[in-house]
Amino acid sequence: MPDHEPAGEQPDTILEMRSITKTFPGVTALSEVSLAVRRGEIHAICGENGAGKSTLMKVLSGVHPAGSYEGEIVLDGRTARFSGIRDSESDGVVIIHQELALIPHLSIAENIFLGNERRGRFGLVDWARTHREAAALLGEVGLDESPSTPVGRLGVGKQQLVEIVKAMAKDVRLLILDEPTAALNDTDSAHLLDLLRRFRDSGITAIIISHKLDEIVQIADRTTVIRDGHSVETFTIADEPAPRNRIIRGMVGRDLASFYPDRESRPGEEMLRISDWTVRHPTQDRTVVHSASLSVRAGEVVGIAGLMGAGRTELAMSVFGRSWGRDISGRLFVGGREVRARTVDEAIRAGIAYVTEDRKHYGLNLVEDIRRNVSAAGLSRLARRGWVDADREHRVAEDYRRDLGIRTAGVTSGVGTLSGGNQQKVVLAKWLFTEPEVLILDEPTRGIDVGARYEIYVIINRLVEAGKAVLVISSELPELLGICDRIYTLSAGRITGEVPVAEATQEGLMALMTEESESAA
Repeated sequence: MPDHEPAGEQPDTILEMRSITKTFPGVTALSEVSLAVRRGEIHAICGENGAGKSTLMKVLSGVHPAGSYEGEIVLDGRTARFSGIRDSESDGVVIIHQELALIPHLSIAENIFLGNERRGRFGLVDWARTHREAAALLGEVGLDESPSTPVGRLGVGKQQLVEIVKAMAKDVRLLILDEPTAALNDTDSAHLLDLLRRFRDSGITAIIISHKLDEIVQIADRTTVIRDGHSVETFTIADEPAPRNRIIRGMVGRDLASFYPDRESRPGEEMLRISDWTVRHPTQDRTVVHSASLSVRAGEVVGIAGLMGAGRTELAMSVFGRSWGRDISGRLFVGGREVRARTVDEAIRAGIAYVTEDRKHYGLNLVEDIRRNVSAAGLSRLARRGWVDADREHRVAEDYRRDLGIRTAGVTSGVGTLSGGNQQKVVLAKWLFTEPEVLILDEPTRGIDVGARYEIYVIINRLVEAGKAVLVISSELPELLGICDRIYTLSAGRITGEVPVAEATQEGLMALMTEESESAA
């Protein structure tokens, strides 16, 4: 059980973290960080990747137990020393990590009460009570699903709600959410934020970590900014006329005059043309992409805007060596020459590279080092008589580390230890090593902070200035408006518009993205 000691009354404060210092071998992750959270508020923690936000929450929740850090945690006016997650949860402190901890083959009810089972006679699970209580909790969050439904059948938005229901079942008083909307669409995100407001009104305190600053401004009462393992400041959102700018200034230590770096557009010859491209679902009897046509010129950034399910990723993956879909038809041209890229290897040889939206599962090998990840897509360039030239592999990776500003001691560091922004740079390095003419970027800044985003945009600008053609898929319309020359809109698998960025607005793009189209064949 958690160990408590009196520490003075704090009637308006549910939590204080005082001078928390946490070190790992050779690294100080947190240095004298202090945080105070008021009862019944939504408190945001902002900072760049690697600033120490998640480490601080792991200290609070007992993932890093008492004794492994310096400083003091005061909960409800009493010093708390948590030796693990069970201790913190028994005190009503529940953390929901960005990577959801659900077991897909178990039912919703089983997931909700896993480790917290509702038992009856002889210590056996009382399944009637389990399903009854699960149904009641699901109703509270507006999730209209049977408690017996396997979690694996749910979309990510509904799975996030199941995680919240798990927290409610543990009598949560302080709910910690780490990037809760990172993988959610706009509708699911709005529902989750509304739910957090309801929790606040019912007396539950929440701490939220998010890179979506507009979301923070919408939902948070107060914000604490952390930079390089130090707490910078805490302020009340409503008191600040430009809270987003103040958060950014605190995060990066400077004002960003523009969120998007300037670039002079000088498009050259057509580098990519997709003509009358049609793709059917690999396992279902439906068409996902309908006769899509688009083009990208050298020295040009072209965007694809569309709602979730519009077919954006499916279009990109089908072009990249037909790595998604079946019965694919249409014509593909690179540099004016028609190519038949029927495999990923053929697509790479044709000069196409694709940076996936899911870098952790498909873009990187997290158990390998940076060097091996950078060389993975272009090993044939390093081979001599069937053997990889290890010295050259190391030099190539070091060159990209310096060129792209990957923050790490060296290329033998594990890629899984890097921040999200630096991981994304490794993925870019991997594909740049293949020397593509066309680079397709699928959600290139998802889950990374504003400072790292800016650096990714600078890299994109350098690529197009070098004559590359870049196609960007993004769920964030401001991002597309900030970095693109032209934007195509996609709705239900059909191209519904092509708009020069100088004439584009969020409202106009959204109208095209929701344009009604004929039902799929």
